[in-house]
Parts: sequence; C-alpha cells; structure tokens
Amino acid sequence: MESNACPVCGSETKEIELTPPADARPAFEHDIQLVRELVENDFGDDAGKALLPDGHIVLMSKAPSVDRMDEVIVDGAVVGAIRYDIGNGWKFISRMQGAMRIGKKLSKGYVVCDESAVKFVKESKNLMAPGVKDAHPDVRIGDEVMIVDPEMNIVATGYARMSAEEMIESDKGVAVKTRWYKTEEFTDLETVHTWDDVVAANQGIIDKRVNEAVGFMKNTIERNQLPAIVSFSGGKDSLACLLLSLDAGLDLPILFIDTGLELTETVEHVHDVVKRHDLTLIEEKAPVDAFFGNLDFFGPPAKDFRWCCKTNKLGPTVAAINKNFPDGVLSFIGQRKYESEARNAKPRVWKNPWTPGQIGASPIQNWSAMHVWLYIFSKKEPFNVWYTRGLDRIGCFLCPASDLSEIEIISNESDRFPQWQEFLDRYAESNGLPAEWKDFGLWRWKSAPQSIREEVKKMTGKDVPDLKRRRAVTGKGPVSMKVQEGYSPCVIGYSVEAALSRPIDLVRLKPFTHAIGWSVELDEENDTLAADMITYYGEGSIISKANIERDARARIDEAFQLVVRSEQCIGCGLCVARCTPKALYIKDGKVEINEDDCIFCKDCFGPCPALKFGSDVEDAVDLV
Repeated sequence: MESNACPVCGSETKEIELTPPADARPAFEHDIQLVRELVENDFGDDAGKALLPDGHIVLMSKAPSVDRMDEVIVDGAVVGAIRYDIGNGWKFISRMQGAMRIGKKLSKGYVVCDESAVKFVKESKNLMAPGVKDAHPDVRIGDEVMIVDPEMNIVATGYARMSAEEMIESDKGVAVKTRWYKTEEFTDLETVHTWDDVVAANQGIIDKRVNEAVGFMKNTIERNQLPAIVSFSGGKDSLACLLLSLDAGLDLPILFIDTGLELTETVEHVHDVVKRHDLTLIEEKAPVDAFFGNLDFFGPPAKDFRWCCKTNKLGPTVAAINKNFPDGVLSFIGQRKYESEARNAKPRVWKNPWTPGQIGASPIQNWSAMHVWLYIFSKKEPFNVWYTRGLDRIGCFLCPASDLSEIEIISNESDRFPQWQEFLDRYAESNGLPAEWKDFGLWRWKSAPQSIREEVKKMTGKDVPDLKRRRAVTGKGPVSMKVQEGYSPCVIGYSVEAALSRPIDLVRLKPFTHAIGWSVELDEENDTLAADMITYYGEGSIISKANIERDARARIDEAFQLVVRSEQCIGCGLCVARCTPKALYIKDGKVEINEDDCIFCKDCFGPCPALKFGSDVEDAVDLV
C-alpha cells in the first residue's frame, strides 16, 4: 500500500478537489501578479499579497466558462478563480479560503450585514437590503464583494445586486447574491517553498512516469521497425517528448513544422533547444501564401472550420515525410488526453488519414500538465517564454481555438498580430459585418453560438444577429454538388446524376480523370468528358454508371473529388503523398499529374482540404 506521507517533510498529503478537467499547472509570475492586481483593485491595498503571499506555491487550473476561467490554488486550497468576461476583462471570484485570507487586509469591496442576518446568509440565503448595516461606498452593481459581520469577520462571498447607496437606503430587494458561505477550516502553510521543493517531493512520481514513457518509446520503435522522430512544436508537451527521447538514449531527428503563423519567440525557442542539445533538425516551412493566400478562398478559419491546420501544418508535414522518410516514419508527438475530449478518445498509437506515411505515438498520453511541468522543472530545461506571459497553450498567433483572453495577451505582446487585425478589418468591411464581429472575436466561429451572442448583447445592449460569414472568393470559387434522384436500373446497371453549382473546366480536368480509368475521351464539340463509367458535362453535371448502386454512388464522389482537385487545389500535397507511383506532383503551388505514370490505383483519393472546407457537398438522396 502506497504511503500518503510527503517524502520530504513526512506530513500527510491530501487531495484537492478541482473542477474537471482538473489539469492544473504552475502559476508563473504573470499569473500571480494578475491575480494580485485584480484582488487589490476590488478589496484594497495589500489584499493581493494576503491572498498569494511571496514564497507560496500557486497553481492555476482551467475550468469551464463562456470564455476562460482559471481556479487559483495556494497552500493546498482553492482560494478562488479568475474569470475573463467578454467586454470587461478579468475578474477575481473569491471562495471562502480566499475570503479569509483577503479579510486580513480588507479595506473595500465589502458589505456589512446586520448580526441578525448572519445566520440566514450562512444558510445560503441571499443578503436582503433590510439586512445591510453598511457597505463600502465604492460598491457597484455586479461587483464581487465580501459579506462581513459588524466585527468585520468574513461571513460569505457574493456579488452586488445593488449599489452601496441603494443597499443602505432600500427596505426590500436582494442586495447581495450569495456565492460561497460554508464555514471552512483555514488552510495556511506558513513555510516558504520553491518549485525545487515541489520537484523533490514528487521525484518518485516523476521517475515512475518517465520510466514508463521511456519504455513505451523503445517498445514502440521495436514493434514498428520504422525510422523514428520527435515532432516538436515549441510547446511544453512536445518539449517533454523531446526530453524523454534523450532520457531513453535515443538520438532522434527533430521535426518542426513552421506554419508561417508561429509566434516569433516559438521559432527562436525551437532552434535554441535543438542547438543546445546538438540535435538534428528537420524543418519544413509552409508555402509563403499557404494561409493568407487562401483566405479569399476559405474565409477566416474558425473553431469548427480549421482549414489552416490542413494547409499550414499537415500539408508541410506530409511534404517533410515524403522527402525524408519515403517508406514511412514513427513520430513521437506530445499529445495528452486531458487537453480535449477528442484527444481523450484517441489511442496512444494512431494513424492520421491526413498524414499518410506517419504513425503517431504519444509517450505522455496519460500525463497531466503538472506531470509535464515538474518533469521540465526537474531537468532545469528552458521553455517557451509565452507560458510566462499568460498563455497555457502555445499555438499560432491567430489560432481561432484561442480564448479572447489569450487573443488579448497575444495582441498586446506579439509583433505579428497587427497583420491579422488588418485582415479582419478589411474582411468585415467587405462583408458588411458589424464591429462586434471583430471586437468580440465572433470571427472564431462559422456561426457564433447563442451563448456568445447573448454575452455580446449584455455588453452592447443590442441584438447580435447570427453572423454567418461569406467567403470573399475570387474567380470561380468553391464548387458544391447535390446528388439528384437516380434513374431506374437499365441494361448497364445503375445510373446516378450529380448537379454541380457551376460549370466544369473539362480541359483542366481531363488528365486527372486517368485516376479513375485508363479510357479518357474529351469531346470538345459536345462539351463532354468520358472517363471509364463517368461522364462529365461542361455545363456542370456528372453521370456515374455501375452494375450496382453502391459503386455508382462511390464513383460519383470520386468524380467530384477530381473536379475539386483539378480546379481548387491549394497545394497541400496530401494527394501527392498518397500517390504510390508518384504520378502526382506539385508545380507552382498546384497539383499536376503525369498521365503516363498513373496506374489507376486510386490511392490518391482521401482527405482533401479543398474538398472538406471549400465545398458543401450535400448527402445523396435515395435512389428509386
């Protein structure tokens, strides 16, 4: 049976209950100063240090919120949370442990309740106006406040439903909505600690995790018999994977994909790490116009429309694999199940259809953020400076998955963000979108959720419509397909017809149709193109024939993909990577084909950014 005693001091340890996903991380100086400033602004000078004293270990743990919220943990207790409110910025919400600490230096932000009302407040009742004896004059509606008794002892925390003046003068109504009220035993570890102390106390746990991960890496290499690499993004998780490979005695090349959207400091950090450890760097850069050159085609990326990951990251990844590991590669990736529901559901070893030739494996799949940080601290390894500036994840400087709080941090400190601001201004103007679309980050969704629009309404006082974006497309733009009702079986089998949203460039399409059959014939006079059992019509329709219905349907999808590939290619190279005979190649940022090299294997068919994000293919209706 494992001991619950601290290996350093011998005292009994206890579990801290955090809001799921409970993936706590260290609070850096930026985080600590932010919390202190918020507390001192609301509750008075020195209240911040009373909450978070110097020399005490502070943790942050992200919790669900409309935008962002982080629970604040110190001395083994959750003392409160900081919440980012859209339009208002950060706010500190105190729990009872925090209130007891702040109470030592409380000089404003308080409401004094009558002695007779204390009992009811401690039973979770709201503080009514008749029960208010006094209040600090600066208290306003919506403020986070401390409810105290006449002796200034903490009774509860809550938020004001009235101003101080209204509370004192009113004889009815709710003055303070109670939040936290249950009496707790005050937790205060007076001993000063450092993160070195934390590492020492958890060294056994760290070693156990490291040994398991190192064994996993060695066993995975042995099982797959492929050249191995470490995928390094410049974040903490991939840094942990890199350090694990060194602990395993593996001299693995480091793959870094420069998406062209990286924070400047991230690129510098990657090169610094590789140089310091004398590692081999395989660096692949996304084409210069991979993102900004495709904005007119796709429109701004969104949380549910992240086409940029395919064009700027996965495309270059495939290119790097093709050049350096044509027979495949095993890539160790810093993926953790605590990061998202999708990653929680992923296996520890996997294949991604978007990156053919790559097997992904995560040595830290079951690690928490604290495991990662304590491991990095134990190695005394420098890490990305952006973690010390308030970010808890490192990505592209304009990532739509970012919270508004993160966007605010990056916009204030990144030398790259003005470029994105300029684009958003132009896009909003050309599409007739209101200022709120940019100011409140509504561009981060294809269609902003109702909850977000309601928050924006609270700030602006006006209804925010469902701002569905339009692509600022040029040229032909995206093509969509609707499969029409099929025809009855005839002598050659089933027939399915698809209507496209615009005409087809048959001359451009012709060489690509070799992928579906050796017999290809262009009839320019009748504006048709026949390829095996597929017929294309220049005005914008496709007819597929087959012996059985299932094959007719499958061929119509393949036929449509060829139209998209030939006319809307964005140069990601994914189909090129899948092409076994190497008939496909990239020229001037577009896919081309050597017809004579095509063997009709159809390996090239599969995930395609232009198809997934540039088209709107409707489900086929049932055949008659």
